[in-house]
Amino acid sequence: QVQLVESGGGLVQPGGSLRLSCAASGITFSIYTMGWYRQAPGKQRELVATITQSSYTTYADSVKGRFTISRDNVKNTVYLQMISLKPEDTAVYFCGASYSNVYNYWGQGTQVTVSS
Repeated sequence: QVQLVESGGGLVQPGGSLRLSCAASGITFSIYTMGWYRQAPGKQRELVATITQSSYTTYADSVKGRFTISRDNVKNTVYLQMISLKPEDTAVYFCGASYSNVYNYWGQGTQVTVSS
């Protein structure tokens, strides 16, 4: 049974930081591209960052320089370090596992709220 379990979300003030984690089980984690997506109320899900099996990373323009995606293939976990958070970063953050450019698996999401 494949599971992706996100954690680390919460309420943070503008300018603050959070680190999200996504622990994977039931898949050969190291061969998957992992991605973080987010969905704000009333908006479509959007790409935040991806990291390939060789640790090549991509970022949405809106988070470049503030977010860092990384992975630990021993712990089967992908991380999203977020700094300088803004109210517009408020969303449910999802991790996904992609093989051959198809996202096969998704986590349940973790809420990030940036507010004073």
